[in-house]
Amino acid sequence: MKYLPQEIIRKKRDGGKLSDDEIADFIAGIKTGETTDVQVAGFTMSVFFNDLSTDERVALTLALRDSGDTMDWSDMKLDGPVLDKHSTGGIGDNVSLMLAPILAVCGAYVPMISGRGLGHTGGTLDKLDSIPGYDTVPEPADFRRIVKSVGCAVIGQTPNMVPADKKMYGIRDVTASVESDALITPSILSKKLASGLDGLILDVKTGSGAFMDTLEKSESLANSLLVVARQAGLPTSAIITDMNQPLASAVGNAVEVKNAVDFLTGKHIDPRLYDVTVALCAEMLILGSMETEQEAAEQRVKDALSSGKAAEVFGRMCAELKGPKDFIENMDKYLSFAPVMMDIAAPKSGYVADINTRNIGLAAIRLGAGRTDPSAPIDYGVGFEDCLPIGAKVEVGQPIARVIARSEDAANMAAELMQKAYEIDDSFTENKLIYKILNDKPI
Repeated sequence: MKYLPQEIIRKKRDGGKLSDDEIADFIAGIKTGETTDVQVAGFTMSVFFNDLSTDERVALTLALRDSGDTMDWSDMKLDGPVLDKHSTGGIGDNVSLMLAPILAVCGAYVPMISGRGLGHTGGTLDKLDSIPGYDTVPEPADFRRIVKSVGCAVIGQTPNMVPADKKMYGIRDVTASVESDALITPSILSKKLASGLDGLILDVKTGSGAFMDTLEKSESLANSLLVVARQAGLPTSAIITDMNQPLASAVGNAVEVKNAVDFLTGKHIDPRLYDVTVALCAEMLILGSMETEQEAAEQRVKDALSSGKAAEVFGRMCAELKGPKDFIENMDKYLSFAPVMMDIAAPKSGYVADINTRNIGLAAIRLGAGRTDPSAPIDYGVGFEDCLPIGAKVEVGQPIARVIARSEDAANMAAELMQKAYEIDDSFTENKLIYKILNDKPI
């Protein structure tokens, strides 16, 4: 290494601006082991407190991208754009499981590189790991083949794709250095740039269950992502959506997969989840030049869903990635749930007026659905279902949700936390679902 890692940390700790070479050198050292985990933690905390300029963010994004393999789809002779979506994280946010197959039906190709749970939020890979046999880390050649033949594949980072970010991602999760535009931006975009995309849509969450809990913070992150992505050559749009309540009525891993399959097959569709999914898919069709008008794009998305074709594509993707070939048809046979299921009673009558969504995520972690350590195992079979939304009318004793737990003690603990997370009052004010679309067009 040309630079000592501790000197780079010192420079950023003291508020200095790092050069492209210093950033590239520090990140390259993560892969070789010359930059230690302790130094990565020191670097992320220094950035957390002292920020990065736009130039530094671009340099960090490109350094992370270049720490491993990158993809090029030009030799695949695809007849549609290569598109992807990223959510900044929330509770009950299983949109990716529906979005990828819907877009595939519409003619796009979606090589989705997803992550695991971070902080209090759930991760798409943890959800997919609840499907027996599903391979979230296929060989690159298989990944490319599946994307071309099925239209989508939702997987995790391979060992050789953006390995420096994978290391940094896990360290940020357990060192309280998650909520930083300067760290979130490169982490998200490095993976997307390595995927060889033609376009990217960003679902930036705002509210009590988001990393950015105010609209101002969420808009700041969205603009950071847009500026860095575009400077790196990736066409990108962003939608700021509400996370003041769980997006789906399910929170967990297997339970969110079940919710997604029920959504795709039409058995049960949560209204807010539907609206966000349609909005994101429609914006992606416009970004990928597959449609020019919002109404036509939305109708195309709705047709892909209502026709059952998106469910078929999810089933094919699951089978190609070594999951059950009949998963869509026989989901209940394959998903495993914890044995204790208990309704959580409303402590009073009224309307659900507010939800501390972050605390629901923390309750799910307490059940075992998330991690407190990067290497900790996940319990795929625990969580919450039938979570009532803001505005729901309840009588005292009526269920506001159902907890799925390994023991009665765990269920009682989670029920108490859930009751505290729900505020019931005589009236309520509904939050907007979509706050802003950042694509140079008015909403």
